[in-house]
Amino acid sequence: MAKIHPFRSETSPEQLTDLRERLARTRFAPALSGQDWTHGTPPGYLAELLEYWRTEFDWGAAEERLNALPQFLAEVNGNTVHFVHARGVGPSPFPLLFSHGWPGSFWEVQKIIGPLTDPAAYGGDPADAFDLVAPSLPGYGFSPHPGVPGMTPTAMATLFNQLMTEVLGYSRYGAQGGDWGAQITSRLGRDHGDTVAGIHLNLIGATPVLDENSAPLTPAEEAFVAKAEQFFSEEGGYAQIQGTRPSTLAAGLSDSPAGLAAWIVEKFRAWSDCGGDVESVFSKDELLTHITLYWLTNSIATSTRLYYETMHTEGMLGRFVPGYVDTPTGFASFSKDNFTPPEEWVRRCYRLIRFTEFDRGGHFAALERPEELVTEIREFFRPLRA
Repeated sequence: MAKIHPFRSETSPEQLTDLRERLARTRFAPALSGQDWTHGTPPGYLAELLEYWRTEFDWGAAEERLNALPQFLAEVNGNTVHFVHARGVGPSPFPLLFSHGWPGSFWEVQKIIGPLTDPAAYGGDPADAFDLVAPSLPGYGFSPHPGVPGMTPTAMATLFNQLMTEVLGYSRYGAQGGDWGAQITSRLGRDHGDTVAGIHLNLIGATPVLDENSAPLTPAEEAFVAKAEQFFSEEGGYAQIQGTRPSTLAAGLSDSPAGLAAWIVEKFRAWSDCGGDVESVFSKDELLTHITLYWLTNSIATSTRLYYETMHTEGMLGRFVPGYVDTPTGFASFSKDNFTPPEEWVRRCYRLIRFTEFDRGGHFAALERPEELVTEIREFFRPLRA
């Protein structure tokens, strides 16, 4: 049995002093007249965010909130994995693995961990309780990257299955994810169906094999494919850079908190259901908690390596899991997410049991629409618990 050690985040005063000094020395790019977000993060908003980060943001309070979660480190097949492990309060809590994405972190679980582990405390049925496990992806936050090639979504799925079964001792469990978490979760369903009872997704993580024997695409499917191509054309530059030259990008983002903040906050704005006002969904404190976590762990470079590894082994973003995932699957489609496939497309890829569409919410479902996501997870896994 692998050794499990309790974990707490501890930041030195010197680290925070260095951060504030770097922020104070920021050299901003020249602004275009009337510049908005069409070119990326505008210097005006960035200056406002950085000044708040330097003078008002309380990392100590944020770190206390992080440390309120039960966190651990474990050695899994030679890799150090950081994870939250919150025991459920109910007659028979069901194990659930939650995998985050980029540019998020394990902290994405903050708003759903309580209702999922202790539903009665939130007006729910204690029979719906979960044991929740939320790891940091290798190379993200407190899970160090192994430093060698090969840490793909497929490898992460195998690693997390070992965490759940060999380290934590669960013989059967469910899995949930969006973004990279959807790709990892889809691979869990594809490769580890003997232990994974079901998977729940809020982003597509597989693509169907289309050949002469396939049914023709429906109009809704054709519209989805066109929208996906438009996304990669207009919004996919970040993935191309991270998937081809991550080390070049990392030289700037690892050394400049201003560059890091601009790179991350632009995605929180573009990918959320915020109507163009990122702070209508995420407060500055929420945004800066994620950004500071990347900064203090110096993990932006290692997080982007996932794009390179995937592009050079499984194609751009995996495009995605090839073939059919024959594990019971639930799908929650939030209308402002980057990809909102129609039900018939999802059925080509997965053994779909439940499909629900929401007219609000974007890419960060656990942060933007936690109540809806919790309800979906409970409903989907309820018949799979036995």
